[in-house]
Amino acid sequence: MSAERWIELDGAVNVRDLGGLPTVDGGTTNAGVLIRSDNLQGLSDKDVRRLVDDYGLTTVLDLRTPTEVRLEGPGPLVTEGLRHVNLDLIPTWDVAEGASERIVPHEQREEGDLSHFYLTYLDQMPQSVVDALRVLADPATGPVVVHCAAGKDRTGVIVALALHVAGVDRAEIVADYALTGERIEAVRDRLAASPTYAEDMKNRPIDDMRPHALSMRHFLDRLDERGGAVAWLTEQGFGPDEQAALRGRLIS
Repeated sequence: MSAERWIELDGAVNVRDLGGLPTVDGGTTNAGVLIRSDNLQGLSDKDVRRLVDDYGLTTVLDLRTPTEVRLEGPGPLVTEGLRHVNLDLIPTWDVAEGASERIVPHEQREEGDLSHFYLTYLDQMPQSVVDALRVLADPATGPVVVHCAAGKDRTGVIVALALHVAGVDRAEIVADYALTGERIEAVRDRLAASPTYAEDMKNRPIDDMRPHALSMRHFLDRLDERGGAVAWLTEQGFGPDEQAALRGRLIS
């Protein structure tokens, strides 16, 4: 990955621009349209100015649960006046309702593979998945940052679907997902420093958090077994016109 895609900030560590990725038909994704990130709560004033003034961000697509947003707040970018869209991919996971002492569920791996866990987002909350892609496809959204807590799982699935619809080469989608592994120690340290996530991080081995390329490969393969990501989205109401709008936003 080109070093230029990483966005180095004081208050977030897993931030990158999804521009410059090759498509299967020889194109590339546009820079400055879609940024992915870990938790944005710690952004400094300098970070906010960089993202707003230099990148022109206008929308925050927040994939955290309502519990996370309630405990953490919407973040400095929202205070700055950016549009905040919160879509929950884990709707039944609410600590206040006694679901668990954890803020979000641990990913349950099958020999290092998280693909089945990622499919639960589609199976349990398909409307949130589609609504997230609608935000990304809407020209009125402007440049957008999509994030969750680590910027790995929930963010990874929405980004992968968007890039797939846009025609990005599958190997590049997998590689982008796995890149979070380069920053996973820093991500863990940031979460451990937050009262919201600290208890979750205490006894969690770093390897339990590390993303593996096979998880995204198998997720896309399992979608193929269901007819493919595009077919699934069409069945959910995100049809050819909206898919074309998303491609138009992401590809020159």
